[in-house]
Amino acid sequence: MSESALKDRPEFDLDNQGEQKYCSFLRSLPDRQENCIRLFERSSGDFYSVHGEDAYFVAQHVYKTTSVIKYLGGDVTTGVPSCTLSRTTCETFLRDALLNQQMRVEIWAAEPRKQNVWGIIKRASPGNMQDMEDLLFVHTDMAASPIVMAVKAHIGGDHRTVGVCFADATVRELGIAEFIDNDLYSNFESLVIQLGVKECLIQADEGQKDYELAKLRAILQHCDVVITERKKSEFSVKDVEQDFNRLLEEEISIAALPEFELKNAMAASACVIKYLALLTDETNFGQYTLRSHDLSQYMKLDASAVRALNLMPGPQDGANKSMSLYGLLNKCKTAQGGRMLGQWLKQPLLDVATIERRQTMVEAFALDAELRQSLQETHLKMIPDLHRLAKRFQRGVASLQDVVRVYQVVVRLPGLVSALASCETGSLEHKEILESEFTAYFQEYSNNLQRLQDLVETTIDLDAVDRHEYLIKAEFDQSLKALRAKMETVKDNMEKEQMRVSDDLNMEMDKKLKMEDHQVHGWSFRLSRNDSSCLRNKSSYIELATQKNGVLFTTTKMRTASQSFREASQEYEQTQSSLAKEVIGIVSTYCPVLEKLNTLVAQLDVLVSFAHVSVHAPLPFVKPRMSAMGTGDVILKESRHPCLEAQDDVAFIPNDVSLIRGQTEFLIITGPNMGGKSTYIRQIGVIALMAQTGCFVPCSEATLCVFDCILARVGAGDSQMKGVSTFMAEMLETASILKSATKNSLIVIDELGRGTSTYDGFGLAWAISEHLATEIKCFCLFATHFHELTSLGETAPYVGNLHVTAHVGDGTENNGDNKSREITLLYKVVEGVCDQSFGIHVAELAQFPDSVVQLAKRKAMELEDFSTHHSTVTPASSSLSPTAVAVEASLKSGQAAALHKRAKVEDVELALSSYTHLKP
Repeated sequence: MSESALKDRPEFDLDNQGEQKYCSFLRSLPDRQENCIRLFERSSGDFYSVHGEDAYFVAQHVYKTTSVIKYLGGDVTTGVPSCTLSRTTCETFLRDALLNQQMRVEIWAAEPRKQNVWGIIKRASPGNMQDMEDLLFVHTDMAASPIVMAVKAHIGGDHRTVGVCFADATVRELGIAEFIDNDLYSNFESLVIQLGVKECLIQADEGQKDYELAKLRAILQHCDVVITERKKSEFSVKDVEQDFNRLLEEEISIAALPEFELKNAMAASACVIKYLALLTDETNFGQYTLRSHDLSQYMKLDASAVRALNLMPGPQDGANKSMSLYGLLNKCKTAQGGRMLGQWLKQPLLDVATIERRQTMVEAFALDAELRQSLQETHLKMIPDLHRLAKRFQRGVASLQDVVRVYQVVVRLPGLVSALASCETGSLEHKEILESEFTAYFQEYSNNLQRLQDLVETTIDLDAVDRHEYLIKAEFDQSLKALRAKMETVKDNMEKEQMRVSDDLNMEMDKKLKMEDHQVHGWSFRLSRNDSSCLRNKSSYIELATQKNGVLFTTTKMRTASQSFREASQEYEQTQSSLAKEVIGIVSTYCPVLEKLNTLVAQLDVLVSFAHVSVHAPLPFVKPRMSAMGTGDVILKESRHPCLEAQDDVAFIPNDVSLIRGQTEFLIITGPNMGGKSTYIRQIGVIALMAQTGCFVPCSEATLCVFDCILARVGAGDSQMKGVSTFMAEMLETASILKSATKNSLIVIDELGRGTSTYDGFGLAWAISEHLATEIKCFCLFATHFHELTSLGETAPYVGNLHVTAHVGDGTENNGDNKSREITLLYKVVEGVCDQSFGIHVAELAQFPDSVVQLAKRKAMELEDFSTHHSTVTPASSSLSPTAVAVEASLKSGQAAALHKRAKVEDVELALSSYTHLKP
């Protein structure tokens, strides 16, 4: 940590007695919630302090050193570890704690008249930042809306009914949904992903082990959602009807709406309303909207698919934004555009007409470079976050500066309309769609906001805005006009007095004799210390203070004028304040229009961003041809992974894709490690998702069908804290795929079964592959090192085999040295089967010791001989293939195989179901 940073850190303002009392108070505090940090406001919010474990956390994460720790009330062993944060540093820390670290925060403050009595003044969590919005986002825009959700599940027979309520307090919206789910709650997981939930309220166990609640918790943890337990009583629907009637803007009673019949969703709503304390703020009354979320309206994504496709940025990305799909596509110029992009990526569309409509608009912006650049650099770049502005007006904390910011948006709308109307793509379709989707609405909102523009131009001094002053025009009100005239008269008298003093002291006005408004002494004169000697022995001049920059003095006449000016200024401020409140109140009535305008701006920003990325990619993206769900094929020419090709020094090798109904629905991809299998299967998932969000795709030509969900099993890690091994994590993800997949799904599976023994892994891989290929019959890409799996095409229809190519030298190229054979990975996917994995070759590339490599080769050959020997022990009655015989023979030879080639997928589900009940 730099010395300057340490010097800027505020110091505690406590004497010894105050320190002891404060430490006693800190030790008496009750236990806090899990993952919660407490900050203590000092000097009316000028700086903050943290103590105990929180002080160590801040020292490590903010200051990167423990040298900032001070021990209050004692030494290292007896004192309370403490450190301080300036207001600016605290704002940065809070944003990181709530948005990235997913912590809860409490801010404590002393009562004004009782300095030793402290209480909580603000609380915040990842899904509820209302108390701290002004502190968090005063110098930065909100990257994503904090969504808090409550869930209530009911088990009736074999059915699980899940009811949820979610709230976005930034836009005053409550959403509900109720649906039937399976025993793995895969629909609930998809909903959490679609909404981008930050925090979920769930019923506390209250001493009884509830396996269904445990399953829900496991899903929320898998999705990195903060879990907050609430009492069972908070899910009571007793008062929910009257609560909704007070909050909703509609005049009709909630009891008359069909949503009121969703009892589980209503129970969840009661919990959300209580948790956010919506009824304690009267400004919420009649301001909330209610909407039903239809889970089937968007493509389903689970947490595994989001991770596999690198959809959202992760901590491992660092400063490289193009590592994630969101980072790559986010060329938005507004905060609301960035938020909507994240929402669109998690909610790909299912309706072909809507998808094509978006793609046509992207095409219009891609073809017209002048329009695209004008929108990004001239118009969108200048539009602030209207959601946040509207929220300030709704909460009654807006100022004249906020009024001016709204005005500046309104006056830019005609230019935005003209730019959109000047689209020069030459296509009538493009002009018509931009007119219907954007131009007409922007023109309508511009007309609706015309009176707001007239109000601001009539009441606010726009010339003063250039000086960063926000004032009501003096001409607007007679009393203001009279006060302004009085102030100007007094100011003229002060300038005349300055001229008289200048002549009397023989000091040049403004260069040597300066007149200024001092914070304490009011309007007075100032001379430098060297020039102040002229004041000696002159009783008509009254010295006020001696400072570094000179000597302040005044005269009797100047003192009287200063007092008059101050009185007039105060009266002017009071009169202006009441008028400003009236203006702000009128502007606040335009909030509904501003909200609609904000949504339109966000949509435009995302579509222009799509066009920008599509045009400026290393190879331009193309508009895909789409077919409805259940029809059409996936045919991609020269497809690429959009994130990988955007990396520096990467020459990406494109590959074709052909998934054809009734021919190649299930593709098995084999080949060497690092050969590009994972990239190939992931890029197909990414391309399908991009197409259904309305974006162009990284291909030279693309034909795609609509998928109802993308399910992925790509890479799994241990989670020892949750008691889940690598293999069990893999099996749980696969079980979710088997439960959720339909014939219209796209499944991406990478290296299934490698977390257990070879025989168990192969048996599971075969059973699952056969089930997907013959029962579900959806498009699936399966990358594997089980080369025996390629024989699945002999018994299961519509299975195709692909492999990634590699060139292996003959070992004689390096001066006849037979020590090793070089492997060159070609990253090209071609038809056919690869009969080896080249794992030992890769070990050689990693510069393994030669003795280890030779031993590995010898053992691999021994195992191959062992497998071949036992595969000959085949009962005459067996109808299994040689590959399956090897598996069955291994059972007889004492090898523990869970399943063989003919194993049924029901056996896998049964085993996983048993585990889920025992250890969620």
